[in-house]
Amino acid sequence: MAVTALDITQRSAVLDGRPFGAAGAYEKIAGTLRFAVDPALPVHAPIADLGLAPRNERGRVEWSADFYLLKPVDPARGNRRLFLDVPNRGRKVALGMVNSAPRVPDPSTPEEFGNGFFMRHGWTVAWVGWQQDVPRRDGLMAMTVPAVRGVTGLLRCEFRPNLRADVLPLADRYHIPHETADLDDPAARLTVREHVGAAEVEIPRNAWRFADRSHVHLAGGFEPGKIYDVVYRSADPPVIGLGFLTVRDTGAFLKFDAGRGNPCAGALDRAYVFGVSQSGRFLRHLLYLALDEDEQGRMVFDAVVPHVAGARRGEFNMRFGQPSLNAHQAVGDLFPFTGEEQVDPVTGKRDALLARLRRRGRAPKIFIINSSAEYWRGDGSLIHTDVDGKRDVEPPDDVRIYLFAGTQHTPGPIPPNEADPNTGGRGLKPFNTVDYAPLLRAALVNLDRWVSAGIEPPPNEFPRLADASAVPATATKSRFDSIPGVRFPDRVGHPVRLDFGPDIERGLVAELPPKAGAPYPSFVSAVNADGNEIGGVRPVELRAALATFTGWNPRHPDQGAPGDLMSMQGMTLPFPRTPEERKASGDPRLSIAERYPSLEAYLARVREVAHVLVNARWMLAEDVEASVERAGVLWDQLQRGL
Repeated sequence: MAVTALDITQRSAVLDGRPFGAAGAYEKIAGTLRFAVDPALPVHAPIADLGLAPRNERGRVEWSADFYLLKPVDPARGNRRLFLDVPNRGRKVALGMVNSAPRVPDPSTPEEFGNGFFMRHGWTVAWVGWQQDVPRRDGLMAMTVPAVRGVTGLLRCEFRPNLRADVLPLADRYHIPHETADLDDPAARLTVREHVGAAEVEIPRNAWRFADRSHVHLAGGFEPGKIYDVVYRSADPPVIGLGFLTVRDTGAFLKFDAGRGNPCAGALDRAYVFGVSQSGRFLRHLLYLALDEDEQGRMVFDAVVPHVAGARRGEFNMRFGQPSLNAHQAVGDLFPFTGEEQVDPVTGKRDALLARLRRRGRAPKIFIINSSAEYWRGDGSLIHTDVDGKRDVEPPDDVRIYLFAGTQHTPGPIPPNEADPNTGGRGLKPFNTVDYAPLLRAALVNLDRWVSAGIEPPPNEFPRLADASAVPATATKSRFDSIPGVRFPDRVGHPVRLDFGPDIERGLVAELPPKAGAPYPSFVSAVNADGNEIGGVRPVELRAALATFTGWNPRHPDQGAPGDLMSMQGMTLPFPRTPEERKASGDPRLSIAERYPSLEAYLARVREVAHVLVNARWMLAEDVEASVERAGVLWDQLQRGL
């Protein structure tokens, strides 16, 4: 067993022992997990640089990671299910995403457990730090891994400021950078692009410098909206691919281990792993490498849920990789994208995301869920179309693919945020207010029934070329151009074929920036007369609509490059309130008053469509009244104006 110890630093009752329905009271446990693995085992062969890592006296590679657990005090009252939430850049996500709770590092109040979904249903929920580049502050979770001493190599850091700055870190946001090996390196390069798709222009070396080993300074400052890339040399790379084994072996420890301090010993039958955005891309990468099998050959996870990951992976298993990197034209954009095997006619490469799992002969159940934002980002449709963009590719029988139509990357609050809380980015229009959490909760119940009882979940729901529900983004332009005040983007990005050199499969990069080739065609959902999407699972907000809801939003002009799209944010474009308002603005969409004669009539429609979703298993009956209440809040908000 790879877990050698769990050092517990905190163990306490949740909410002073208050019961969560039939599941009873919960407790929280926090501490440090310690690991040691044999680098020579064949199952570990995919981990880049593992064979170069320092070893202990038994020939094992050692490391440690932060750990956090919420579990029923009485195991007999739990549902015997583990939900392992892979932290996103060190942050716990599941309670915020599924319980509709505030995102906090250590939930301690009733409000911080949201609607209590996980607890009321008896789930054991766990988190483990899997990134070495996360600072241990503000409750962020990280791991500590060995480095390969004496090795140097190139890496690229991309940044796009929303405010003018003279100095920027060599990292994505707040993360720990790979330090430059040479402050005066004459071969280091800084380039700038005016916008997405623009040509790179190299900035003269005497116009910029490394402010220190972790920051770069540009004379005159970095301009908002422009895209900067710095390529430089670093040394002593950490073995970041151990993050995959951290997640795998945490699941194995909690699910299988009968002793050695396992707080869940004998209490779990099933284990599900869930990742959102960056950590969803991490799970796609884990599946690609078939690293869900432990040292004893046991399949650890009964189901894997990469959520809002699109078709991407990431720098999770390469020398000088940056797990937090969110750049495009990066390793995460590499072929393959679909679960089924394809041949890229341009490169001749043949592969599938699940190829290694198929060769192994067994695989977990997989739910791949995306928002509209991943489609407008340019990669979402690649998980179910061929690389020629000519036909649909149906997923395998053990995979479901769902688009939550009309949604942005994360559920939208009412009122919408003024700016993206992660980046400070602002959009031209108010952000999307669709709350897809009810769809996500129902999906998890469907997934568990599939794994545990063999009950088939609802069929795949995504835009298809065959029925014209999948279209190029530009095919929707005329519809959005007709809505007053909307600016259709000048550019919608597409992934392109990339060449990082011959050893990229071993995690070694030779070409930076990579050689860029032909783009992959990509598609979005077609829209109806209101501009709302017709493909995918349509939530309450689209079935009883008060607005047009999109997965895209142009950048605010004050932050530069207004013809480009924001990252991950959508729009709420309210319908006119009255016929008079509609006529005055020239809006082609029917007004709210023409659709619903009163608030009561609107709420009755919301309740009706919510029950339709319940009957189709896209929503839980327990969420109907809360959805109706939220719809009333949105009505009031739109009557006052966003």
